[in-house]
Amino acid sequence: MLLQGDFMNSVRYRIHLKKEPEGGYTVTVPSLPGCVTYGDTVEEAIDMAREAIGAYIESLKAHDEEIPTDEDMLEYSLSVETHA
Repeated sequence: MLLQGDFMNSVRYRIHLKKEPEGGYTVTVPSLPGCVTYGDTVEEAIDMAREAIGAYIESLKAHDEEIPTDEDMLEYSLSVETHA
């Protein structure tokens, strides 16, 4: 976690893009609970995610809250069989 006074040039966040049935993409940021946005294209969704992450971090700073990072996160894809 970063504290408000910490200096940094950039922080990397994983994002998840979900293609929506009605079109477009919903984006979530796992390390930033509630940080969700949308774009009509993948490129727009990524741009919107950058904007949403920036606003989220600014809000954390304004409230003297820690800024979460992905540095200690592990990611794994798991396949399971289902009987549907």
